Amino acid sequence: MALTSAIAIFFIIWWLTLFVVLPWGNRDPDPEESRVHGADMGAPARPGMRRKLVVTTVLSVVFFAIFYALVTSGIGLEDIPLPSPPGID
Repeated sequence: MALTSAIAIFFIIWWLTLFVVLPWGNRDPDPEESRVHGADMGAPARPGMRRKLVVTTVLSVVFFAIFYALVTSGIGLEDIPLPSPPGID
């Protein structure tokens, strides 16, 4: 796998993982807490973006390592037993 392809695939995995991690740990702000004027009512009280970015990066490295191991192992779609349509042997 070329370096540019690996970087592009890692970026796609990282971005998809970010959208999975973003809702983790969000809580609605308390009505008694002071709000920033003009902020959306549904915005989380403490989003914790630094922690979410670190978790996203760690998970993306794990997912990319699994993907890379599968790609370099030589296992392809032809090796996966799939059902064939009736009448075709």
